[in-house]
Amino acid sequence: MIATPPPARPHTRASLAAQFHDLGVRPGGVLLVHAALRPLGFVCGGPQALVLALRDVLGPDGTLVVPTHTPENSDPAGWNNPPVPADWWPVIRAEMPGFDPALTPSRFMGTLAEQVRTWPGALRSDHPQVSFAALGPAAGRIVADHTLTDMLGEGSPLARLHDLDADVLLLGVDHGSNTSLHLAEYRWPAAPRARVGSAVLTGDGGREWVWWDDVDLDESDFARLGADFEATAAVRVAAVGDGPGRLMRQRAAVGFAVEWLARNRRTEEA
Repeated sequence: MIATPPPARPHTRASLAAQFHDLGVRPGGVLLVHAALRPLGFVCGGPQALVLALRDVLGPDGTLVVPTHTPENSDPAGWNNPPVPADWWPVIRAEMPGFDPALTPSRFMGTLAEQVRTWPGALRSDHPQVSFAALGPAAGRIVADHTLTDMLGEGSPLARLHDLDADVLLLGVDHGSNTSLHLAEYRWPAAPRARVGSAVLTGDGGREWVWWDDVDLDESDFARLGADFEATAAVRVAAVGDGPGRLMRQRAAVGFAVEWLARNRRTEEA
């Protein structure tokens, strides 16, 4: 097996910022980032350098946003990676700590998301499963009043990003990680619904398990949806570090996805 030679020099805050600028990240804009660092190769300073580079390009008027989801705070009856025994389910529902925006770490969102979540001045929405963290002048508007029901719909930070004409940047990941496409599911008539549960904090300092009805989220076809969207030339693709960077306007992605879902998914009535 032939080893891949290392890059000529390490990727740095300055070199990453230059790549973000060339890719088209807008100074003063609002940017939702989904990232996996490993495909980017060696980054001197890791996720801290990546945040600094993004903020260098966004500037003082720009706002950086990341998903800080907590999918383990969900009904264990639906867990499959791995599943847990059925006799554990009531224990988990009774004992799972209530979601605390200040304390509960994100899960499966990557080290960049955790770096932003814990950055001084960052704000986080208070949804127990699909919170977002933001850093910059528009952070308060983006994360405020995240509704429990329709959690990635019109009462979510995704809709506020849509209002603000945000960009979406995928670093080292494909459209299977493009959370904004879920907003299209909420704008797609007759989307399937499901019962959802989480542990939340109560006003008296306790916790409780709550249930609600929501869209049955499904990203299984997002990679195919994203490939079709890229075929329209609406996504700018270029190297970031050693990996791929994909930059798009969120409104364009969501608008395309609404029409794509109507053509390619069956509704409950169909």
